[in-house]
Amino acid sequence: MKKLPLGIQSFRKIISGDYVYVDKTQYIYNLINNASYYFLSRPRRFGKSLLLDTIAEVFSGDKELFRGLWIHDSDCSFEKHPVLRLDMSNIANDTPEVLKSSLLDALRSREKEEGFDIGSNEPSGVFKDLIKTLYGKFNKQVVVLIDEYDKPILDHLHDIETAEANRAVLRSFYGILKSMDPFLRFTFITGVTKFTKTSIFSGLNNLYDITLDEKYANICGVRTGELDKYFDEHIRNLLVTEHPDSYYDIRDRILEWYDGYSWDGKTRVINPYSILSFFTRKEFASFWYASGTPKFLMDLIKTDPGIYTSLKNFRITEVMLDSSDIEEIDAELLLFQTGYLTVKNKTTIGYEPVYILDMPNNEVKKAFDFHVLTAFSGRGQPRVKQAQIDIGEALRAGDLQKLLDILKGLFASIPYQLHIDREAYYHSIFYAVMSVLGFDMDAEVSASKGRIDAVLECEDKVYVMEFKYCDCAPDAEPDIKRKLFDKALDEGMAQIKDMGYADKFAGSGKSICLAAFAFLGRDEIEMRTDTV
Repeated sequence: MKKLPLGIQSFRKIISGDYVYVDKTQYIYNLINNASYYFLSRPRRFGKSLLLDTIAEVFSGDKELFRGLWIHDSDCSFEKHPVLRLDMSNIANDTPEVLKSSLLDALRSREKEEGFDIGSNEPSGVFKDLIKTLYGKFNKQVVVLIDEYDKPILDHLHDIETAEANRAVLRSFYGILKSMDPFLRFTFITGVTKFTKTSIFSGLNNLYDITLDEKYANICGVRTGELDKYFDEHIRNLLVTEHPDSYYDIRDRILEWYDGYSWDGKTRVINPYSILSFFTRKEFASFWYASGTPKFLMDLIKTDPGIYTSLKNFRITEVMLDSSDIEEIDAELLLFQTGYLTVKNKTTIGYEPVYILDMPNNEVKKAFDFHVLTAFSGRGQPRVKQAQIDIGEALRAGDLQKLLDILKGLFASIPYQLHIDREAYYHSIFYAVMSVLGFDMDAEVSASKGRIDAVLECEDKVYVMEFKYCDCAPDAEPDIKRKLFDKALDEGMAQIKDMGYADKFAGSGKSICLAAFAFLGRDEIEMRTDTV
């Protein structure tokens, strides 16, 4: 049984060490033979670094290293070229000055390896001269591979001033590539986000973006149909040691947890870090999500909670992707580019492709919901977990009064600086609680006469919910608060009934509970219920 290359990004080490390698060499052959400048956006931990390392080995000229892989028996020349590789995740970027200094150090290190002495003190100047000098030394065009090009920007999305200053450094640095065309054989740039070409790659108008190209939809990750081919023995080993299910039962659970990523709406892939972690640990958990907390995304969602409840079936076009920039960060696009949303379907409006996005799988959804809830409520993870358990028990028992009491405690814990006087804020927290518990809850559900705020389905019950928020001073007199509560609850229940929100569940065979919630602030919540 082949070993699992968890955390290994060296193609040579994987092959020589008899580790599992999912063959991507046909894609690399096509890249090399069809264009010279490429860009690829994929989420972190998705195999971009291994892809670049494999490309570097193809240009090393060592054909025998690829024996048994698709490219070995192709007409690939395996012609040796000098390779200049930069991994921006290893470049310090606290300030633009630190970024420049760290870039210089990385380039100087390569100078020393080659015995060069380049005099420039600007990163762009050294980069340019290094390419020319490598070309002169080897009499071969240079291969440039840049990994995680956007990390010096992503690390500072909470600080736009620093992010913009780092972007200016990178724009100058990457900008020399177009003038180097006579000296370059192949250039490949990867990253998480896709900022506008004019923003980062000014002038590099020959950059072929393969992010949503159907021909390269599976260039990273493990295609669903390849799970048996590469991991059959590992699945069978689980059946013996940990999981007493049948082969296909455990396989289906693996796919439910980790499958679902797509960039063309047709074929699906599994995050390689997740699947390798699962087979290593032999348990279902959110491995990929746990490898990094998306604080900048949580901050964006906290400022606009409605984003969280409207993520299902979000639509984007390639024009929207091309318009993404630091000054106008769109949370939904960032969620897609960073791997929290993926393409579930692709259609067209006129001649323009439209991509329909949703959460990819259980791994991402469960962890994302939990982190949203923790960020919104301001509570520590253990207390959030206990609240989830208590609410689950209340809903299963149909005890909505207990649910209300738990919600009051949960909302009362929201720090004042996180509190937002908006209905969507409370709606989002409630939605997060229900989603984390594993209930089948939908937000903004379409009905014949309108949109239901939330629908929660249990085994034998359906809860139809409406949320109302009232702007009320914390020190308002009790009778004023009472009037506001009564008015909001009357409106909420009347809306549920007048709009016939429960009608679509009449034939479900489940008992239907109507619930109107009114919020006056952090710790002032009331509820009115009825049944159909």
